[in-house]
Amino acid sequence: MASREDPLVAFKFGLEIEGKLSGFFTQVGGIGSETEVIQQKVVNSATGETIIQQIPGRLTWTPVTLKRGVTSSMDIWEWRQQVVEGKIEGARTNCSVVAYNQESKEIARWNFENAWPSKVTGPEMDSGSTNYMIEDVTIVHEGVTRVS
Repeated sequence: MASREDPLVAFKFGLEIEGKLSGFFTQVGGIGSETEVIQQKVVNSATGETIIQQIPGRLTWTPVTLKRGVTSSMDIWEWRQQVVEGKIEGARTNCSVVAYNQESKEIARWNFENAWPSKVTGPEMDSGSTNYMIEDVTIVHEGVTRVS
């Protein structure tokens, strides 16, 4: 009988920039890639029948979005500021999103190449709210690999 493996359940997510933990995040989305589909009309020379053949086109890497509670850490804002100032080569870096279980053990890791923050959004603030302030960061990159 084949052994069954349950899906992984992540408790928190870390962002490592050049191997250094930048912080923990409560939500991560957009990890992946997409290949453009090109439809090409092909005529069968034997039958004259026209068919549409679908072939792969350009590969794009989807932007990664992360959300976390606001802390005193300014690392994400400082990283974004490099882009704002036009210092994109200095902002490009390799980074990883790491999923942890409730015992804070790493259960999955995705590595990103030449990543940089294309967007950072601060919290919506309401003095009557008891919710945590949440900030968002969108990271674009040139490749992702799941390594564990």
